[in-house]
Amino acid sequence: MNITIIGMGKIGLPLAVYFSRKKSKVTGLDINQEVVDKINNAVEPFPGENELSKYLKKSIKKGSLKATSDIETAIISANVIIICIPLIIDQNNDPVFGNMDMVVENIGTFVQPGTVVIFETTLPVGTTRKRFAPILESISKLSIGSDLFVAFSPERVFTGRFFEDISKYPKIVGGVTPVCTDKAVNFYRQIIDFKKRPDLEVTNGVWPVKNSDTAEFIKIAETTYRDVNIGLANEFSLFAKKNDIDINEVISGANSQHFSHIHTPGISVGGHCIPVYPQFYLKDFSEAHIVKAARNQNLSMPGRAIEEIKTKITSLNNFSIGVLGISYRPGVKEAAFSGALEILKILLDEGADVYAFDPFFSKQEIELLGFKHASDYRYMHGLILHTSHNEFKEIDFNSIANLKFIYDGRNFYKNIKLDKNITYFSI
Repeated sequence: MNITIIGMGKIGLPLAVYFSRKKSKVTGLDINQEVVDKINNAVEPFPGENELSKYLKKSIKKGSLKATSDIETAIISANVIIICIPLIIDQNNDPVFGNMDMVVENIGTFVQPGTVVIFETTLPVGTTRKRFAPILESISKLSIGSDLFVAFSPERVFTGRFFEDISKYPKIVGGVTPVCTDKAVNFYRQIIDFKKRPDLEVTNGVWPVKNSDTAEFIKIAETTYRDVNIGLANEFSLFAKKNDIDINEVISGANSQHFSHIHTPGISVGGHCIPVYPQFYLKDFSEAHIVKAARNQNLSMPGRAIEEIKTKITSLNNFSIGVLGISYRPGVKEAAFSGALEILKILLDEGADVYAFDPFFSKQEIELLGFKHASDYRYMHGLILHTSHNEFKEIDFNSIANLKFIYDGRNFYKNIKLDKNITYFSI
């Protein structure tokens, strides 16, 4: 079986490597020639994915995986095509389909009869059926459901633990037609080995659903649920703080009851998923008041943190403030929709000198994002913990001579002992 995966990013490349270990011939298609060259030289193009480097070397050495920027060859040779490029949103939170449309048009131009085309990119509900399927059918002159088979199957993995997650969660599959569903289901059943999940009511594995719209909504629903839950946790944290209650005790106590699953409050919600996919839902459903309120709550958290600091430090003008962590979550290098960028913007408006410290980013990368760079913390007047990287656990705050405050945006230092002249704020 020849598989082509389009987009060699943090989902597409690990997926290509995983499939290449399953007696399949995999082509990774990407327009970035530097990424293509690195893959073909068995060099991991981005850090942070556990075991990717090891498995990539084996696949390249075995010859079961190759990368290319040759669109025509990659499409013509494929029995199965999987699209893994991100769908971004603009400043108005509208999806920007330009790159995706171009990919679909190229597939339509070169695709061969009998090919299965699967979208794993998260999409607004109805996009596969209403937008991409007609483009493919029009350009290819193939009939979907008899000559060409189109389905949606959302990726459900966590960056950094792809090879653990791909077999851990059921693979949701919905086709544009029932035959399309069957073809895509058969493909995934051949190539993914699933772990046993006694907690599931249905056996773990490939789960066919009614159609591609249903599969798209499942992905939107699970990510939007997380955003809403975090928004609720953030609201609870504000109430707890106002009433001198420990929010950690509240959440721990509440979650000891089987039906309570309150998430963790935090200074921001970032990444490609949670800040973005609820916007697809909000654009499609004007009555989504709960989701809108949660999104606004989460967006407000960086600003609330700075306002709380200003209750004790009346002016941040000319303060040197270090942001601990640029990544949207610990252990990865990813600044997409990171709250650290909003913190930077607010602090610059306050007249502060803003530094960033992150073990995953180089000096040049830190400065390109707009932060100043420093080799250590000694000149900082304030520190804001944005990302709970393990590397920040051992900071000796009491040795920083001019330090006036710490804002702990993740309750990372909740048991910390500080000198009296250092004010500690927490989420």
